[in-house]
Amino acid sequence: MNVAEAVGRVLASLGVDTAFGVVGSGNFHVTNALIEHGVRFVAARHEGGAATMADAYARTGGRVGVLSVHQGPGLTNAMTGVTEAAKSRTPLIVLAAEVTEPRSNFFVDQAALATAVGAVPLRITSAETAAAQTAQAFHLAREGRRTVLLNLPLEVQSRPVPTPPAPASLTSPVSRASPPSAPASPASVPPGHVALASVPGSPGASVPGSPGSSEPGSPGSSEPEAREVARLAELLGAARRPVFVAGRGARAARRELEELAERIGALLATSAVAKGLFRGSPWDLDVSGGFASPLTAELVRGADVIVGWGCALNMWTMRQGTLIGPEAKVVQVDLDADALGAHRPIHLGVVGDVALTARSVTTLLADGGDDLRPAPAVPDGSGREAPAGPDNGLGEPGVPDGSDPGARGGPGGGGYRSAGLAGRIARENRWRDVPYDDEGGEGRIDPRTLTIELDDLLPAERVVSVDSGNFMGYPSMFLDVPDERGFCFTQAFQSIGLGLATAIGAALAQPDRLAVAALGDGGALMGVAELETVVRLGLAMVIVVYDDEGYGAEVHHFGPDGHSLDTVTFPPVDIAAIARGFGCEAVTVRDRVDLAAVAGWLDGPRHRPLLIHAKVSGARGSWWLEEAFRGH
Repeated sequence: MNVAEAVGRVLASLGVDTAFGVVGSGNFHVTNALIEHGVRFVAARHEGGAATMADAYARTGGRVGVLSVHQGPGLTNAMTGVTEAAKSRTPLIVLAAEVTEPRSNFFVDQAALATAVGAVPLRITSAETAAAQTAQAFHLAREGRRTVLLNLPLEVQSRPVPTPPAPASLTSPVSRASPPSAPASPASVPPGHVALASVPGSPGASVPGSPGSSEPGSPGSSEPEAREVARLAELLGAARRPVFVAGRGARAARRELEELAERIGALLATSAVAKGLFRGSPWDLDVSGGFASPLTAELVRGADVIVGWGCALNMWTMRQGTLIGPEAKVVQVDLDADALGAHRPIHLGVVGDVALTARSVTTLLADGGDDLRPAPAVPDGSGREAPAGPDNGLGEPGVPDGSDPGARGGPGGGGYRSAGLAGRIARENRWRDVPYDDEGGEGRIDPRTLTIELDDLLPAERVVSVDSGNFMGYPSMFLDVPDERGFCFTQAFQSIGLGLATAIGAALAQPDRLAVAALGDGGALMGVAELETVVRLGLAMVIVVYDDEGYGAEVHHFGPDGHSLDTVTFPPVDIAAIARGFGCEAVTVRDRVDLAAVAGWLDGPRHRPLLIHAKVSGARGSWWLEEAFRGH
């Protein structure tokens, strides 16, 4: 067994079940080794698509993703997808062949590429250490939630491994409080690469100035510090109108967050990437930020305490800070200490796992909740009163949401919750419930109308993947999803062209759900080669192309100022015909009646994917785009 074969065997033994990539001579043997040991290999048509498929597969499947690429151009082709994964802290291993001779036409500083985009560069340095170094990369990706570039030098790949790795010895997770087995010594780590134990968040990592990686609150531990838990409990115990905003780091903590929210009467919202997390709760506000419905924006803005759980609370999620009231206290809970306060000032930062932290706060409130709460508000000012607000239309004056301003949290509700507010959320919170003037006509369908109709037609068990562009708010907010695994949003890098590949990865991770890809015309044509992958894999996918014949974001950004738009607008393209050429079924939609063909496909055998070429009206920019422009 050589090194390339050992790497494949080790990853398979650690539970990797699917890998994506484009095979060249440099990654031929390691890819075949993965397949030999039971890993499904998905061949993409471009490395950029393969990287995004692996990213989406990891996000929606809860697994470590694996990408296999050729040296040099294989990696550079993949870099946009790798960048998206790294910025999103997706657990992903990029297996990249590597040439180390600078005179080779394939030579590029691959470690520097990884570092530049936030991935962690590692390298297999010898036959003797190959198995251990592969296991280290896997555990860093999984436990540290990092995208790891594992470089495989060509001259090392072919070396025989003295003792074949024993799979059973590699399946146990590496302790986060002790160094991994056979760590790379400083002498064995080439320039531009890092030793695993020096990477924050990795097994065995420690932080300068900290007592060690096992210390609660350090990157090597997910337990929050007791004093930080107590401070958070005190803050929430005093809150009158608390709102939780859950991000990607909270996707496995629904139960714990709902239990804490129930105790203190908090409302529940998410960032865009965690959409669907609280689906079914009467207190679910859906997405906070630029996508937020008018009611969600009103309620988040009215909060006196906002807690970001595994959420960056960045410009998108907080609308450049406009959703934070002047008196609101802001809290962040995150595994990464560097994330706390990175985007805005906070009153309290807690380093720790979201579920563990929420559970600890709930326990503390249950044990001593009365001592942590203020006295009820009274007219003489001896208690803290909620700020006055307009009548909410339900006969409940005082605060804009309809809650009782004197209510306090506790089992069964209170806090920001009231019967009147529950009614408003049920009636008003979905974007489809917000009245609008239909702007369709003259052969174009309003994107809101289109998406509402699709929401009614498509089965509830779906996984929706959305590309970037002016159109993206419509499928993101008018298509419901069943839970947090039903929405895949590769937008950390804001690249267009990733949507179709995202949908392929999500479809393979969740074959029991209908995969829905929502694309703009620009992104669809950028990633069009992967239509062949969809057809070849036999994926019964719905691909919706919102076609306004241009790069809508730029059109609506620069058009109002009178700039020429010749560089960002294009003549009509028959995208439906292109799709048929790849083997898809396709329909062009200009009006509601054209959607009858979609119903027919859904009722049929679904032997081939369906592309919906929607000619959408584009007279003005989407509402979320107006919010985004305020940040430019």
